[in-house]
Amino acid sequence: MFLVAGAISAQPKVYYTPEDLQIFNQYISYIKPFKNLSKTEVLEKTATFFLGKPYEAHTLETSAGETLVVNLRAFDCTTFVETVIALSRTALSAIPSFNTFLTELQNIRYRNGMIKGYTSRLHYTSDWVYENERNGTLKNISIALGGTREEKTIGFMSAHRESYSQLKDDDVMLQEIVEREKEINSRGGFAFLPKANIAITAPLIPHMAMIGFTTDIRGLDVSHTGFTFREGDRLTFIHASSARQRVVIDEKTLSDYCMGQKSCTGILVSQIM
Repeated sequence: MFLVAGAISAQPKVYYTPEDLQIFNQYISYIKPFKNLSKTEVLEKTATFFLGKPYEAHTLETSAGETLVVNLRAFDCTTFVETVIALSRTALSAIPSFNTFLTELQNIRYRNGMIKGYTSRLHYTSDWVYENERNGTLKNISIALGGTREEKTIGFMSAHRESYSQLKDDDVMLQEIVEREKEINSRGGFAFLPKANIAITAPLIPHMAMIGFTTDIRGLDVSHTGFTFREGDRLTFIHASSARQRVVIDEKTLSDYCMGQKSCTGILVSQIM
């Protein structure tokens, strides 16, 4: 059962459980000895803190409208990425409090850090990267790694409104999503590294970079997300896996995983700043 917390930066309600707050406090105690490590090392320590946590889909959908949802008990692939970045930024901040974490999470998850309904959430990963690059959270380095641009038309949500409870019976909301998709498409695509290039480029891909697996599914940019994870000369990734139903360091290399996914076209690579 969710609790309602006080207001933060233009958002009146925050949803979390007592267990979420307990896990946050455990994390702060855990990460404290590592605060003087590099940002990359703090990201790694934060991601591995959640190894074995359950996978759970639709953790952001509540009956109370669009509010800031905190769930440190279970993750989907996107909330895992958002949580790890927000917690790492909190740990490295001057005041590593729960309120700091809430602010960081909201800034990462929502356009301009403002919650203004369902369509203010950054639903498409390429849009999420674009906005978080604008606010200085990360940098898309796919082109620097020898990548190219994907110029496909984004429109999966509006084309499959029946799959989204907020859209299937709300024409006004649907039109708002259509306008967001038009804005995304006006940018001329997004940068990514084709899957045929991953293996040869692997030595250059940073440890704990945020990755999005690009897809050939019509209207969709990215189908899965995680962080690169380097084990010696081997580059794999850490993610909330729907197949294994928990947070794992994948047993496959990044290249082998993408090659094994028929719909995967490559990876969008962003370095956390």
